[in-house]
Amino acid sequence: MTRVLHVVPNLHSYGLQNMVAGLVRSMDPTRYETAVASLYPESEIGLEPDLRSGGIRMFHLDKHAGFDVRMYWRLGRLLREFQPHVIHTHNYVLRYVYPLVAGTVKKPARVPRVVHTIHNLAEREVDRIGIRLQRFAFRHGVAAVTIAAEVSASFRRLYGFAEAATIPNGIPVARYRTPSVSREEWRARHGLASDDFAYLTVARFSEQKDHATLLEAFAIGPARHPAARLLLAGTGELEGAIVARLRQLGLEDRVLLIGQRRDVADVAAASDAFVLTSRWEGNPLAVMEAMAAGLPVAATGVGAIPELVRHGIDGWLAAPGDAGEIAQAMTWLCEHAEAARAMGQSGRARARERFDLAAMVRAYSELYDRVLDETTAHEAADTGLVTAL
Repeated sequence: MTRVLHVVPNLHSYGLQNMVAGLVRSMDPTRYETAVASLYPESEIGLEPDLRSGGIRMFHLDKHAGFDVRMYWRLGRLLREFQPHVIHTHNYVLRYVYPLVAGTVKKPARVPRVVHTIHNLAEREVDRIGIRLQRFAFRHGVAAVTIAAEVSASFRRLYGFAEAATIPNGIPVARYRTPSVSREEWRARHGLASDDFAYLTVARFSEQKDHATLLEAFAIGPARHPAARLLLAGTGELEGAIVARLRQLGLEDRVLLIGQRRDVADVAAASDAFVLTSRWEGNPLAVMEAMAAGLPVAATGVGAIPELVRHGIDGWLAAPGDAGEIAQAMTWLCEHAEAARAMGQSGRARARERFDLAAMVRAYSELYDRVLDETTAHEAADTGLVTAL
C-alpha cells in the first residue's frame, strides 16, 4: 500500500483545493492510502466536510500568517506519524516540506519522494526566495508537474529545464449534469426571476481575478438589459473594494454576492453564462466546471483558458483588462440566447470528452509509481541548500 500525503496551504473551496479533493477521493483505495495536511486551521467555508464524508484523513497544522518556522517541526511530527511514501505539495508549501526531506531540518524516519504541482504560471506561483528553493529542489529529485501547455511553457522559461510531467486538471464531469436542486428552486431562494439572464463567476476576490474590470464590463454592457444579473461566488481580501465599486456603479440591485460555495453544480445549473476576467491563470477548474454544466463562457484568453474554451465555439475570449471587449462578449451571449445555449452544449460535450477526473487520477497514479521506482541518487547536503538560498 502506497501512502500519499498532500500538503496544501488551506482547504478553502478554490481550484487547487478542489483538484486535490477530487484526486484523493478517487485514488484506488486498494493501492493508495491518502491523507491531506493543511497548514492553516479548518475554516467554515472549507472542503473538510466533503473529505471527512469520503473517509479522507486530514491534519491541520494551525499556521500563523507569514513565514512560520513551527511548520518544520509540526510537519516533521506528521511525517513520522503518517510515514508517506510520496509527499505531494502545492503552491508555496514546498519551502516547508523540502528542507525536511533534504536534511537541512531533521529528517523523518522514512525519506519520501516529493511531487510538486504548479497550479499557476510559474512566475506567479511563489516569491523570489521560493523560486530559488524550488529550482534547487526540482534539480535534486522533486518531480515538478505542470497542468497545461501554457503553464509548462512558463516553467521552462523560469527554470530553464523541462518539467517531470504535464497532467491537466480533471473534474467529476457527471456531477455538473445532475444538480441537487432545480434551476427554478435555486432562483426562487436567491431572488432571481425565471426570465433573468444570470452571469456567474466563481473566483477569489483577488487582484488575479480582476473583478474591477468585470464590474465595469457588466456596467457598460449587459446591465443595459433590465433582466441581466451577475452572480459573484467567492470571498477574499478585495471584497470591501468590490462592494464599494458596486455602489459607485449603482449595481447593488443587479449584482449578487453569494459567498464561497460548495454547491457550484447547483449555482451553475441556475445560471445562463459563465464569465471570468482573470489577468493571469493556470488551468482554472471553474471554467471546466462551467463547461461541464453546459454554460457558454466569456473569459479572458490567459493561461490555459484558450486550451479549454474554443473561441467562437464554446464561448468568447477577450483580452485581459479590456472592459469593452469583455462587455461585448457578455452582451452577445445575452442577446443571442439560442446561439449561446448551443455554445454551452458544445462546451459540455468537450468537457465530457476531455476534462473528466479519471484521466487525471490515472496520470498521477502512474507518476507516483514512477517516482517510487526511480533510484534515489540525489540528496541535497545542508551546505548545498544553504548556498542555493
